[in-house]
Amino acid sequence: MIKADGVPAVTDTDFADEVLRAELPVLVEFTADWCPPCRQIAPVLSAVAREEAHRMKVVQIDVDTNPETTLAYGVLSMPTLMVFRAGEPVKSLVGARPKRRLLEELADVV
Repeated sequence: MIKADGVPAVTDTDFADEVLRAELPVLVEFTADWCPPCRQIAPVLSAVAREEAHRMKVVQIDVDTNPETTLAYGVLSMPTLMVFRAGEPVKSLVGARPKRRLLEELADVV
């Protein structure tokens, strides 16, 4: 399912297929509808998803409707951005940030 901001949403059900078995590194945003910083970073993630599609996949997962995955990765704050490579989490960032800073912070894992 593609959300309004153009970033695909994943669920507990398809997380393994869409994230853990993906060929490219995957940036997962753990998000919630009630989270103002999540809304703030949405256009940044949408731009990164478009511009970096050749290097990484960007998806989001709603923590309220997908508690299994949220608990499995110990996510407590939103937004949490987690990069998965070859089925393993390799980087975790908490909070909204501008696009340039996000790309700088991801440079070593994508």
